[in-house]
Amino acid sequence: MQTLNKSKNNSKVFRADQVGSLLRSDAIKKARSKRTDGEISLEQLRKIEDEEIARIVLKQKEVGLQAVTDGEFRRAWWHFDFLENLVGVDGFWSGSGIQFHQKQTKSRGIKVTSKLDFGNHPMLEDYKYLHRVAEDHVAKFTIPSPSMLHFRGEIDKSVYPDEEEFFDDLAKTYKKGIQAFYDSGCRYLQLDDTSWAYLCSEEQKEQLRAKGMDPDYLIKMYLHTLNKAIADRPDDLNITMHICRGNFRSTWISSGGYESVAEQLFGHLNIDGFFLEYDNDRSGGFEPLRFVNRSDLNIVLGLVTSKFGELENRDEIIKRIEEASQFVNLNQLCLSPQCGFSSTEEGNLLTEDQQWAKLQHVVEISREVWK
Repeated sequence: MQTLNKSKNNSKVFRADQVGSLLRSDAIKKARSKRTDGEISLEQLRKIEDEEIARIVLKQKEVGLQAVTDGEFRRAWWHFDFLENLVGVDGFWSGSGIQFHQKQTKSRGIKVTSKLDFGNHPMLEDYKYLHRVAEDHVAKFTIPSPSMLHFRGEIDKSVYPDEEEFFDDLAKTYKKGIQAFYDSGCRYLQLDDTSWAYLCSEEQKEQLRAKGMDPDYLIKMYLHTLNKAIADRPDDLNITMHICRGNFRSTWISSGGYESVAEQLFGHLNIDGFFLEYDNDRSGGFEPLRFVNRSDLNIVLGLVTSKFGELENRDEIIKRIEEASQFVNLNQLCLSPQCGFSSTEEGNLLTEDQQWAKLQHVVEISREVWK
């Protein structure tokens, strides 16, 4: 079992961790295809999902992880499935996908069509099932950050003519959601966010300006909304954030180190930990970690890529952890893959065996570093 420590809010922090999504199994892919074609019912699909989630939870335990996820097996997307099930949000076929490096996703979009609320969100039941099969392990659940509804969604101006009212309702909606997950048993919630990676990239910021969006305004409003949403949360609820530069079929969207947002994020966002991508040169150096000014803020280093199957050199990973410890105390550092293995149902270009080998590699290295 890997070492863990306790932060000020008494949450468990695991030296070996994971971002969350896992490659969809053949059984899941076949079942979802049959459901689309009308060959099986929603209840039959859910039964197959239950069986496969129980299987991959057991596999996570076997490789040595203490925080287990459902692999996002019930989702097509890491973000849209959650967001379009909020009250006031509709999903639609947008006519074009999200552009990655030399690849584009399938068509999907979201739009805000009425006042926001959390409601009886279907993913509460998804969490409850994960909680049951996790048993003596921590059930970790992943949802998109509230920033993603603004960043990816179309907002009806007749519903929210005042954008500050939109952000206020968004924070209240997430606050209700966070409490609902907690009441369902959740003690480890991760917010996934690609908007901050765009705000790290000069190229992407220029594209935002061309669309009439002010990056400085986005930084201000996203921080304010996030902090309002997580304020007054229960002391034993651990909330982390994964900052992603894009992950679709082993490709990416943005490049750039954390320097331009580090002071705001690490110094002013009141969460318990950050999952940071550090698997290649596009992610920049560790210098921005100098802005970590809290002894209870954990930094999970994503030094192991989830995009390809080859295992990283163990000594190189340990060396990079030592480099990061020049800026943040080693006791605040943890290790994980840089992203999930299947942010969308299509998945990255590696095998399930390679995926499990990656996660076991993370566990074994963490045991050596944090003895």
